[in-house]
Amino acid sequence: MTTKPIWNRNPEVLLMITAAGWGAGFAVWMALLNNFAVDVVDFTGKEIGILQSLREVPGFLAFTVIFALLIIAEQRLLMLSLLVFGIGVAITGFFPSEIGFYLTTILMSVGFHYHETLRQSLTLQLVSKERTPLVMGRQISAQAFASLTVYALIFLATKFAGLEYATMYAAGGAISIFAALVCWSTYPMFKVEVPQTKKLLLRRRYWLYYFLTFLSGARRQIFMVFAGFMMVEKFGYDVSTITALYLLNHGVNIFLAPRIGRLISHWGERKALVFEYVGLTLVFTGYAFVENANMAAALYVIDHLFFAFAIGIKSYFQKIADPRDMAATASVSFTINHIAAVVIPVIFGILWLTSPASVFLAGAAMAICSLIGSLNIPMTPEPGNETIKGPKFPEEVDLIKNPT
Repeated sequence: MTTKPIWNRNPEVLLMITAAGWGAGFAVWMALLNNFAVDVVDFTGKEIGILQSLREVPGFLAFTVIFALLIIAEQRLLMLSLLVFGIGVAITGFFPSEIGFYLTTILMSVGFHYHETLRQSLTLQLVSKERTPLVMGRQISAQAFASLTVYALIFLATKFAGLEYATMYAAGGAISIFAALVCWSTYPMFKVEVPQTKKLLLRRRYWLYYFLTFLSGARRQIFMVFAGFMMVEKFGYDVSTITALYLLNHGVNIFLAPRIGRLISHWGERKALVFEYVGLTLVFTGYAFVENANMAAALYVIDHLFFAFAIGIKSYFQKIADPRDMAATASVSFTINHIAAVVIPVIFGILWLTSPASVFLAGAAMAICSLIGSLNIPMTPEPGNETIKGPKFPEEVDLIKNPT
């Protein structure tokens, strides 16, 4: 009888591979985004804002994951989502028009947000509370390693080979497609010990988690949409320079993300998130007034590093949550995360035309609100001890009740 190798029996490795496959495809999409938009499709801040808002619509609809789970296993849906994401990336360069860019972005985004929702949910279900920050840090590290490799290839391709956008997009999408097919055919179905609630669910006692998730989504959009766009529009970064910056970002994350995960386990979520939000307040304020290209790049790298500390929000939820709520809450939380994300790129894209600094100062204000919220996290969060101040709600109170 043939014995399967250990790596083929470990769900943590499966989740790392999907993270790496997603990271490679998204690295291509992100590295080429602003230059493709400006150089090929002739976008201004207004159109890039519309594009990013459309990209976030599938995130806003991430709650529909719970309905899909009624007909397909969560692990299988994870692979299908990665496959759809890869296809969306692969075909982007073949539609170099405003409408074409919008439509391929929506397709990519459907796979992107389903995949992110499901990977978070499966991590919280298959990994112990003690190991979750470390495992999530390793996923970020795997994603960063894949992204780093891709960015290096893009840097060489644009600097020396002169490859077309369509070729690079197709190659990036193919990596994600390959990872999805390998994981589908190679890994067994892992058993989840606690059956998941198959209904839309909001629990009042998770209110602080929802609040931090909402602000995280709003603030992240300012980084995703406007920080990189500033590099191109204000400081004239070309594709190779932007890619070199991404290389540095992911090179740092390869080594630091797992360590940040361990640090969160050691410090606790409260201290880690307070540290993150103080740092982000300073970074966004710096964005608003920076006039030096090198200083802007330094702020960008620091900003990207703080992403790993967001693990603390997820591990906080895992500690306070009913184990049955992981899949349902992951899908709903992604919708909450994207409520502001759907409108911020458009509104702030218009604001960008008159006052780019105001966009980043708004991000600093959001970071301060998150800081205030994080101070309400107990040192030892658990069911019944979700917050320091505020009402305590019984387990059975739901705001949304749908039959299974």
